[in-house]
Amino acid sequence: MRLAELSDIHSGYTARGRLDPLPEGGVPALQLRDVGASGEAPGPDFQRYDLDKLSDRYLVRGGEVVFRSRGEPNAAAAIPDPLPEPVVVIVPLVIIRPNRDRVLPEYLAWAINQPDAQRRLCAEAQGTSLRMIPMVALEGLEIAVPDLLTQRRIIDLAALARQEGQLLRQLAARRETLVSAVLVDAAKAADQKEIAR
Repeated sequence: MRLAELSDIHSGYTARGRLDPLPEGGVPALQLRDVGASGEAPGPDFQRYDLDKLSDRYLVRGGEVVFRSRGEPNAAAAIPDPLPEPVVVIVPLVIIRPNRDRVLPEYLAWAINQPDAQRRLCAEAQGTSLRMIPMVALEGLEIAVPDLLTQRRIIDLAALARQEGQLLRQLAARRETLVSAVLVDAAKAADQKEIAR
């Protein structure tokens, strides 16, 4: 099913000038740098700016998906639900508001981040120095939509697979440290034997 049939899609807020962070007060803003390359959920500490009279269409409250339309990679991230307060989404991020009766935000972000979907989006990319995914390409992206229970199971299994990968990387790093320490001790012991001769 086309993404546009599952959700409302529009670009984030375009600032009219330079955004200067405020030490306190203002509106929290979700920017490109806040969305991880692999689609991890952003937040909760966003920089705040003095942005008056924003339309609700630029605000996320939780349960939406944001998409990195420029640069690489073009990952999507589900916004945790609920957020402590509304957050303004800044261009070049795109806001995707899924129909929650048909698709879970976490599943939608997962589906967009899959290699096949990324290849299809990449084929539609424009620009050479700064790659950009046109809105029409995102709207036309075909997503498989199983029932909500299956979507939840896929999300849970994907989270477990990510956790397993992190644990395996930690184990490999610790094993490398241990082997290095053993080899250093062996080298020192051999050196001491040579000195003793």
